[in-house]
Amino acid sequence: MSKRKHINTNRLRVRLVRNLQRARKSFAQKHPHAVELLKNKGIEIGNLREHAKKVLASGLVAGSILLATPTINELPKDNLARFSELPLREREKMFSQSLKIHLVTDGYSLAPSQEKEISDIIQDQWGITAVPILEGKRLNHSYGMIGAEQHLPRYPGDAIYQHAELQQAGMTPGRGAWGYFVSSKNELTDEVIQKEKYYVAVQTLYLPDWNTNWVALKEWYKFRKVLVINPENGKSVVAVIGDAGPAKWTGKHFGGSPEVMERLDLYDGMRKGKVLLYFVNDPDDSVPLGPVGYN
Repeated sequence: MSKRKHINTNRLRVRLVRNLQRARKSFAQKHPHAVELLKNKGIEIGNLREHAKKVLASGLVAGSILLATPTINELPKDNLARFSELPLREREKMFSQSLKIHLVTDGYSLAPSQEKEISDIIQDQWGITAVPILEGKRLNHSYGMIGAEQHLPRYPGDAIYQHAELQQAGMTPGRGAWGYFVSSKNELTDEVIQKEKYYVAVQTLYLPDWNTNWVALKEWYKFRKVLVINPENGKSVVAVIGDAGPAKWTGKHFGGSPEVMERLDLYDGMRKGKVLLYFVNDPDDSVPLGPVGYN
C-alpha cells in the first residue's frame, strides 16, 4: 500500500493567499470599470473570494488552488443581481472562471457534486434551470467534446440556399435522427427555423437502455431543450436535440449546428472544443432558443 502524502497546510495557506493577491491585482487591471462599479455599489473585491475558504477546508489543491479571477458564485447572494448591470462580455468572463473551478478533472467525468455546483452557477448567473438529470434521464456525458455539424433539411426538398445563415457549412444529404422538422415548406414557422438553427446532436445510441427502450427514449429526446456552454469563454446557447451522434470513433461526444458552433466561438479553426451540455428544465417553454444573455 502506498504511503499517503502529507499535506503541509501552512504552505498551502501561503500559496492560497499569494494566489488571491495575484487574482485581485489581475482583476483590477483587466476589469477597471467593473472594479469601479463594484466599489460604487459598496462591494469590495477582497470579499469575492469566499469560495477559497471552501477550497482550503475541503483539501482541494493543485489546479483548484490556482484560481485566476473572482467569480460570480462567490458573491453574497444579495449582490448577485448587481452583476446584471455589467457588460455581457464581463459577465461571460466571470461565468467562465466560476465554471473552471468545478471542472478540475482528468477526463470528461464529473462527480455529482461538481454537476450540482455548475447547475447552481447557471441558475445564479442566467436564471436558467439547467440540470444533468431530468425526469430520470441523463446522457453518458454532461461535459465533453463537441464538433461542427452541417445544416439539417427541415422538410422534403429543403435546400442550403434557403437557410439564412452560414450556407458555406453545407447541408446533410439525409434527414436528422428524428426525421424532418415539418412535412412541407408550407408548415415552416419561425419556431421550426429556430430549432434547426440551434440544434445539437447527442449520443443517444450509446445510452445503456437505448436498445431495450428506444421507442420511448426517442420521443423523450426529440427536440429536447438543452443548454450548451463553452467554459473557456463563458458563451452559452440554448438549443434543441435535433440529431443523434457523433460516432464514438470520432472522439467527440456532441455535435453542434453551424449557428451553435459560431455562437460558442468554435466555428473557425479546429471547429471543436470542450463544452458542458445540460437539460433545460423549462415546462412552460419560456426559455428562448439562441445565445444566452442577448434577450
